Amino acid sequence: MLILHCPYCGVDADETDLYAGGEAHLKRHGPGSSDAQFEDYLFMRENPKGVHFERWRHVYGCGKWFLAARCTNTLEVFGTYSAQTTEPPQDIKDAISAKRPGWTWGNYS
Repeated sequence: MLILHCPYCGVDADETDLYAGGEAHLKRHGPGSSDAQFEDYLFMRENPKGVHFERWRHVYGCGKWFLAARCTNTLEVFGTYSAQTTEPPQDIKDAISAKRPGWTWGNYS
């Protein structure tokens, strides 16, 4: 079972208390973007076997959205953090790099 730590209320919640909101850190295009850019934003998602960054909502708790870094292959959770950040905190990037040599945020984003 997947258990994530809510960074807002401090609860370790299992997946039945949470709502998965899809991929995190998507590049949104503003007014004047092409149809192709908008189509990519709506439909094109990473589906990696390995490190992935996701949006989660603590539905049966504080109700807030947060982000999680985890491995889709092993369900290992590297950490959770505020939804208002544009990239993972350094401690989470370091935790991923320690377990996945050669991984860098630049290769992901």
